[in-house]
Amino acid sequence: MLYKKYITPASSLFIIILLVVGLSVMRIAGALGPSSLRWLMPLGFCVMAVLPWILLTREGRRQIGLQKPGYSPSWLLAIIAGISAALFCFALGYLLFGITVDNWFVNIGNSYKAMMDTSAMSFWVLSLIFTIPAILFSPIGEEIFYRGQLQKTLEQKFTIRTSTVIECTLFALVHQVHHGIIKTTSGLTYLPVSGAIWFVLMFLVAWMFALLRSKSGSIFVAIIAHVVFNITMNTTIFLFLW
Repeated sequence: MLYKKYITPASSLFIIILLVVGLSVMRIAGALGPSSLRWLMPLGFCVMAVLPWILLTREGRRQIGLQKPGYSPSWLLAIIAGISAALFCFALGYLLFGITVDNWFVNIGNSYKAMMDTSAMSFWVLSLIFTIPAILFSPIGEEIFYRGQLQKTLEQKFTIRTSTVIECTLFALVHQVHHGIIKTTSGLTYLPVSGAIWFVLMFLVAWMFALLRSKSGSIFVAIIAHVVFNITMNTTIFLFLW
């Protein structure tokens, strides 16, 4: 049994839809709203991380992958996959768009600069301020929610493949707030070409995380891959695009 006894399969689908909408709104407000709302984004990740202990049974938490991986090479595979995916995203963005705002990693870097004056900061200070939060909040919250609770809830209604397509699509859509939809002096605008490419990249990265979780039986393997992706992403931003 996935959910606690007071939550029926029909109501669980309704609950997960409400959670997707609510958490997405928090992320949009935190990323694109005024600086006073920036705290909503890490709060949303924290909510994602604790939901299984509020809504799921112990067996349900096991089903979504809150357990040790089933085979030993999983950790190494996760590290290689995370590094490779981030380097591919960096190389493609640089090849297609150089250091313009259409480069998704440039735009993510610009969002860091908008938070505070970073002009005098070294690589290590930048890493301390921006990379540590990037490996603590989003990888844990997003993997537990998207590849874990959302995926398994959808599987109660749809096939595994359809469920994976839906959760990867939702993951890619919400990442449009990090590139695709950008803030300008005249308001919000959309970068149609690079935004669409970024959507595809995030969909494929999400699918990779889903495969790692499925093959290993553990959400922790997907979390490690996500952590390594974020570390590699920030490293390329600070070393080559800053």
